[in-house]
Amino acid sequence: MPTVSQFFGIVIQMFWREHAPPHFHALYGEFEALIDIRTLEVIAGNLPRRAMQLVIEWAIEHRAELMEDWNLCQAKQLPKKIAPLE
Repeated sequence: MPTVSQFFGIVIQMFWREHAPPHFHALYGEFEALIDIRTLEVIAGNLPRRAMQLVIEWAIEHRAELMEDWNLCQAKQLPKKIAPLE
């Protein structure tokens, strides 16, 4: 599963041949959440509150890039790296 970004101990990944809706995986320690790119709602799992706030802040800034990466993964191509939250 390709890592598209990393910041503050949070890893953002996307998988090939994933199911709809367009989403990404956010991992933080033993926690994992699947987040819908379009709505930024949690589809499954959870993260600690502060980690989730950081992920949502980052995703708002990079929503277009996340959709582009989703489309690349659906075409079985490597997603592009996305700048971390600063």
